[in-house]
Amino acid sequence: MELRNIAIIAHVDHGKTTLVDELLKQSGAFREGQAVSERAMDSNDIERERGITILAKCTSVEHAGTRINIVDTPGHADFGGEVERILSMVDGVCLLVDAAEGPMPQTKFVLAKALALGLNPIVVLNKVDKPDAEPDRALNEVFDLFSNLGANDDQLDFPYVYASGRSGWADNELDGPRKDLSALFDLIVNHVPAPKQIARTAEPFQMLATTLSADPFIGRILTGRVEAGTLKVGAQLKAMTRTGERIEQFRVTKILAFRGLSQQPIDEAQAGDIVTIAGMTKATVADTLCDPSIDTPIPSQPIDPPTITVTFGINDSPLAGRDGSKVQSRVIRDRLMKEAEVNVAIKIADTPGGEAFEVSGRGELQMGVLIENMRREGFELSISRPRVIMREENGERLEPVEEVVIDVDDEYTGAVIDKLTGERKGDLVEMKPAGVGKTRIIAHVPSRGLIGYHGQFLTDTRGTGVLNRLFHGWTPHKGSIQGRRQGVLISMENGVSVAYALWNLEDRGRMFIGPQENVYEGMIIGEHSRDNDLEVNPLKGKKLTNVRASGTDEAVRLTPHIKLSLEEAIAYIDDDELVEVTPKIIRLRKRHLDPHERKRQSRKD
Repeated sequence: MELRNIAIIAHVDHGKTTLVDELLKQSGAFREGQAVSERAMDSNDIERERGITILAKCTSVEHAGTRINIVDTPGHADFGGEVERILSMVDGVCLLVDAAEGPMPQTKFVLAKALALGLNPIVVLNKVDKPDAEPDRALNEVFDLFSNLGANDDQLDFPYVYASGRSGWADNELDGPRKDLSALFDLIVNHVPAPKQIARTAEPFQMLATTLSADPFIGRILTGRVEAGTLKVGAQLKAMTRTGERIEQFRVTKILAFRGLSQQPIDEAQAGDIVTIAGMTKATVADTLCDPSIDTPIPSQPIDPPTITVTFGINDSPLAGRDGSKVQSRVIRDRLMKEAEVNVAIKIADTPGGEAFEVSGRGELQMGVLIENMRREGFELSISRPRVIMREENGERLEPVEEVVIDVDDEYTGAVIDKLTGERKGDLVEMKPAGVGKTRIIAHVPSRGLIGYHGQFLTDTRGTGVLNRLFHGWTPHKGSIQGRRQGVLISMENGVSVAYALWNLEDRGRMFIGPQENVYEGMIIGEHSRDNDLEVNPLKGKKLTNVRASGTDEAVRLTPHIKLSLEEAIAYIDDDELVEVTPKIIRLRKRHLDPHERKRQSRKD
């Protein structure tokens, strides 16, 4: 059977996973009447809840006697490390572009990686049945993007199809029959080359590990494309690092291949196929698994460096240990080290005290997903405000800059441009119409200026704006950028909040808590209406008297309090504050709970 390896790449929400669903259905991967959930490839709970792909996942379909291995990749820039690894084990890419939105920041990122590897993409103009779709404009913008990224003549001569992933059709012409995806299947088989590794079948076995996972029954498993040779169950293999150091020698206990949505055991792995191997205990992502006679590792793709760092510490608040079962620094460290093994875009470093760890990654969303996974596993953590990683070159201090693409109603463009180019020190690059009553704004903004901006952006655009961002490069440090303007309301007592006290505090600002919630000294319970912090008493109840007339009682009607999501809380806090994360609740607090210690630290700063 012939073989093709292809990755589906696109900007977030352009329809990758939905298209893969339809490819699986129309290839016969599901039996008649089988119950299949929507977005079957998004198997992670958080992926289903948020509607985004976080982890790259493989599947396999058959068409006209050809097996097609398909890799569904994340569309958000924060998970770009997944895309960078996966592209090294495919021979072609299918670039999805929304026919209404056109190429977006992540489209540029993933396409640049694919072109640099010499892959010839297939372009799918998706969602052409949307009322505001402009497929011809989108196609021209895609060609311009290829040209700007330095594509060669073969890559510029890309084939394309018009499609609707949700409706399950793809056609070579815009006014085609719109029946099924056979046009896309045929294009993949005819345009994507067969793996060149097939010619190396007679050589000793070699494979580069690209993803790591664990199975409760067979243990540690590594997935990758077989670069040379064949492999049978029971064979002895050696694992090497990218520098050629020997890690371990092990016996292969199982070989799994992707067949539809499941992995099935096979007796022999052939060169060019994407398979999963079990039996190792130490080998990890980017290591070479090979015959013991091989001494040279397979070179792995360099991963873009992280741009932000967040401190993960133990929860040392008075309420620590009530909700979670994993609170020790040793357990937190072990979990973070396991994450760094699986996710090559994350770096972990110990701090001098040993009770906190510096976690570096691509963005706030990537950090938020990691924290959310840990809290669901029973961890309690204290999280610091994200800090941007600086770089020194030739004695000059450089900071990361991101390309921000914003689609916003015309009436809000002034407020958005003012915030980006003013207090956040961005540079306006381009501004153009983006449909009826819409404007597209492209700006280069320091990463520091974007921390905590998304909430402000939604307020400025009344929730109608769409913001996308992507790492652009490095620029000389642009000086101080103003952080949060408002101060916070800090509890001065330990206990349970009282509705009457919160009602009396509403004039002071907006509340983050409701009545009958546990509070402690140093916990942030609201946002002050002024720019200074204020200590308040949320436990102060109504004084009782002997005279109780019905007309003297005031009705306590509280304004609904603000409930911050995890990412919003992390972006909201200041440098001297922390987010307390437990399996059940998210609280904000001051780093130093004792008011005298806070004053001492502020004088020191």
